[in-house]
Order: sequence, then C-alpha cells, then structure tokens
Amino acid sequence: MKRQITRDWADCFPEFSEWRPLRLLRRVGPVVQGVTLDLSTRGDQYYPTTHVHSLVRDFPVVSLELGQRLHGSSGVQEAIQLKQHAEHFRSAAVRLEEQSRLPLRRMPEIREIVEALRDFARAAQRHRQPMAALELQDSVLIPAASGDRAEVAESLRLAEDLSAGWSKYESPPGWESTSAWLDWLADSAQDSAALNALVDQQVTKLGLAGLPVRP
Repeated sequence: MKRQITRDWADCFPEFSEWRPLRLLRRVGPVVQGVTLDLSTRGDQYYPTTHVHSLVRDFPVVSLELGQRLHGSSGVQEAIQLKQHAEHFRSAAVRLEEQSRLPLRRMPEIREIVEALRDFARAAQRHRQPMAALELQDSVLIPAASGDRAEVAESLRLAEDLSAGWSKYESPPGWESTSAWLDWLADSAQDSAALNALVDQQVTKLGLAGLPVRP
C-alpha cells in the first residue's frame, strides 16, 4: 500500500522522483526539496509534508527542514486515513501546493529557497521561538556553494542582526560563542569548492544521485 500511495503522489508531482516509499525528492543544486507522506505513530494515516534538506552540512539522513504539514481551514494539521487515501489524495495535493512556501510544480530558484530560510529565521525571532541558527547557517552556505555572493552577503547581515538579539546563553549548538559561529560562517562562505565537495559527498552518502537536478 505504501508503494501505491507513493506512486499516486508522484503522479500529482511528476517533477519529483520516488526516492523511497512515502518520500518524493528532487535536487536544486546544493538543496533537496521533498514531499514526504509522514506516517502517524499508529500507522493508520499519513501527513502530507513539504520540506527541504541542505546538502552543505554533513547529516546522516534527509531532514525535514522548513517542514510544512498540510493543514485545514482552521490551521490544524490534516492527516489522510490510509483507507481513504484514494478519495482524498488528489485534493490534498492541490492544497499542499497552495500552502507550500516553495513551488512544487516548477523547480524553485536558489534565491527563493534562501529567502524562505530567512523568513523562517525572522519569524522565529519575532515570535520568541528557539533561534533558527541552522536555517540562518544554510541561508549563507547554500548561496555560497552556488557562487551567489550578493545572497551570501545579505544572509550574513541577517545572521548578524538576528544573533545580536540572542542572549549569552543562546550560542548556536556546538559553539562556545555566537561571535565564533559568525566568524566560522563568514570564513566557510568563502570556500565554494569545499562546500561543493561536501555536497557531492552527501549526494553519494544519502543515495541521491538518481534525483532530478536543477543546476
């Protein structure tokens, strides 16, 4: 049944590849964009979810960064019962596309992905949610890998501005200080070759070589 559900959703979004059961993916340069049909704990329903995954950092799995689950008119997350899949998946796919931060029919531009990461970080700061250090980091390193220095500079400015509002107890995970993280981020953004080598390593490690790719 998982294979049939995956195939049905792939028919709705033919620009994506059936990577694994319930996982549709495609590559946009140093980023993976996905539609995941996230099974509930009980396994009797699934949550259609859009997301991205950055290939400019070493990570063991394809993550659900910028994850957006399908939601109803009231804003509540919406699940599809497995036994009702055939009746509901087409309309759910239309609504998921409407709700997605990023386009699902056409390939998004790198700048669109970067701006979505920035928007997420701004919203986290505005609503006093946990700091979005990883999203800020990716908003810098993704355009760095693509060679877009203007986008790198804008993202670095945003990282500096937002991190100025973090307390001394809110250093990015794994860093002793925010200033050390910012210095590392600026230095890393200068080495596009190293970033692209990491992208190639991650593509191999995660088994992504067969995905549709936009340069």
